Amino acid sequence: MGRHDDLDRFYALLDELAERVGGPRKLKNCTGYMDWPDRGIYLFLEPGETRTPSDQPRVTRIGTHAISAGSKTSLWDRLKQHYGTGSASSNHPHGGNHRGSVYRKRVGEALIEKHALHDDYPSWDDRWSSLSRERDDVRGEEYIMERRVSAYIRDQPFLWLDVDDEPSKESDRRYIEENALALLSNFEKESIDPRTTDWLGRHSRSERIRQSGLWNVNHVDEAYDPDFLDRLARAVDETEPV
Repeated sequence: MGRHDDLDRFYALLDELAERVGGPRKLKNCTGYMDWPDRGIYLFLEPGETRTPSDQPRVTRIGTHAISAGSKTSLWDRLKQHYGTGSASSNHPHGGNHRGSVYRKRVGEALIEKHALHDDYPSWDDRWSSLSRERDDVRGEEYIMERRVSAYIRDQPFLWLDVDDEPSKESDRRYIEENALALLSNFEKESIDPRTTDWLGRHSRSERIRQSGLWNVNHVDEAYDPDFLDRLARAVDETEPV
């Protein structure tokens, strides 16, 4: 079997997953009070991005958490970082911290590039440790963009997988994530399920994002192990609605 066939199987498994959990969710409709699995994988399906030649939603971001030994981060902890701040959060409601979420950082970068807002957000790529200005000043300066990023990400449908193994670099969560990214990526490969011309990721500063069609940069240049689809299938069978 080749990559085309493996992609078809991958998306057929996502269809099964969607049926099992009652369809994708959106972060804007989610809370930490929902019965999320402690550990798992999330897959974002961007509106308007579909497979060719069908209308099946295309995955644009995959992530996991707690792959370092001893890590206590939960699946919702990671999703909450992407979600950002709530409506009653201090002085920056519906904002967020893109320095704590690579997904937020990359979306913000693309919005800045698309709308030529570099002068408005000169510190977007800087780490806190490298900034000489007060953090509160930077947060205030970046607040409008953080809100735009929150609005964008919270409207992305996503699915999740319950993969509750111990944090480790050899975890099944890492194995599934890495191989799924390698399978889906078009970076320096045949372009399968080409990205729409207005996909925001086309404005990314990262060539890997622009070419791969994913909001990920790691593992998009690697080969995949087709056997990961068998482990993915077991994860689908083990996942319940929240």
